[in-house]
Amino acid sequence: MYWANFIHIYQPPIQKEVWIKRIAEECYRKIFSGLLDIPRSRLSLNINGVLCELLEKYGAKDVLENIKKLVDRGNIELTGSAKYHAFLPLMPEAEIERQISLNEETLNHYFGSSWKRGGFFSPEMAYSKKVAQVAKKMGYKWIIVDELGFPSQRGPADNAIYRIKDLDEFKVFFRDRRLSFTILSAQIGAGILPTILRYIGEQRLKSDVYSVTAMDGETFGHHRPGLEMLLFDIFKSSDIEPVLVSDLINKFPNSVVVDPKDSTWATTRKNLKENKPFARWKDEDNSVQKKQWELTDLAIKLVQQNLSDTESRSMLDRALHSDQYWWSSAKPWWSLEMIERGAFELKQIITRSAIASEEDKKRAEELYKDVLFTGFEWQRTGLVDEIARHENEEIQEKMEVKERLFVTKEEYRQMINNLKKQVSLSAKAEDYYRAAMIKDRIRELTEEMEKSGPQ
Repeated sequence: MYWANFIHIYQPPIQKEVWIKRIAEECYRKIFSGLLDIPRSRLSLNINGVLCELLEKYGAKDVLENIKKLVDRGNIELTGSAKYHAFLPLMPEAEIERQISLNEETLNHYFGSSWKRGGFFSPEMAYSKKVAQVAKKMGYKWIIVDELGFPSQRGPADNAIYRIKDLDEFKVFFRDRRLSFTILSAQIGAGILPTILRYIGEQRLKSDVYSVTAMDGETFGHHRPGLEMLLFDIFKSSDIEPVLVSDLINKFPNSVVVDPKDSTWATTRKNLKENKPFARWKDEDNSVQKKQWELTDLAIKLVQQNLSDTESRSMLDRALHSDQYWWSSAKPWWSLEMIERGAFELKQIITRSAIASEEDKKRAEELYKDVLFTGFEWQRTGLVDEIARHENEEIQEKMEVKERLFVTKEEYRQMINNLKKQVSLSAKAEDYYRAAMIKDRIRELTEEMEKSGPQ
């Protein structure tokens, strides 16, 4: 089986220095220095331009240097994207093109001729036909989409390459949702590859098929301490053939035309049934998001009408990051700080605009206050907790017992022993915060092992 691993790394333009440094140390450095020691590693990577700048700004340029070495060696291919992680399906085409161009300029600066236009990653894996059309127009060859975006209930085949209807040879790769979720889930610990291989199955491993897994890179080492070792084990394993996503095009000549559905990698089947594929970023039933998007649309309109105002143009580029809408969904994530910061930046663009009318400025102030006051009210009344609780119940339903991995007692013990070694290393480095995180993970795994019964 060919296994194409895709990871996406990103931090918002407003991220604090302490978090850039911590995530670089816990995750980015570990991943890319580790891959340098694995000649057969193959990874398709999206690093948004804004993260490149943040890494250099806060003393982690070595991460970029290691990525460039891996690209030059052929171990990594870089994809295009939106520099500031804008939610592209809800953007005007001109804004989509600008975000992509800004990202290309930044990748050119840091990686030069080492990277080339090939694949495209829409932030949040947010797909719409409009996004695909713009990506193709700008010279990209393929896009990655979640398998829930596949137009048929049967799902994509694992031995065919798909092309998007009416876009000639522009290809689409569908994420293996279950396998990706399995790696991300709490059922997996550091370096426990045999569990994954057993889950895939011997027959599939020996077949001429492929899988494309995709996930946030920060999962490996930051969100889940020690999990980066699983990534390394995958690349070292003789049971699978690691490839770049682009490599699959020549390995599977069978080509099929499809018309993917609007979707994201956070979309659920319930979202699709309700015709709300982008519900976590824009839900008509979410009054905070409605106000955020009215503020966004007004800022975009004013900036596009006065392109000579380069300062406002630059402010808008940064302010369009998708995080503010995600954090206002409460499904299950919520951050009033992130919501306020995003709304404030958009309001500033409008109130300082030379062409904004007094009515525009007044409306921007009203929207900003409404976003903030509504957010406080949601917290005070417990509505945020209720929405999050309901969402967590839906997530739990995805992990029914029949879909969970079977992990043996011995594999649990191996996971725990691997993590204990990580605790010792962190303590020696006086990184007590990380040591505490790993100890929490050991406790969780120990509880799961005890619940698993005799083996």
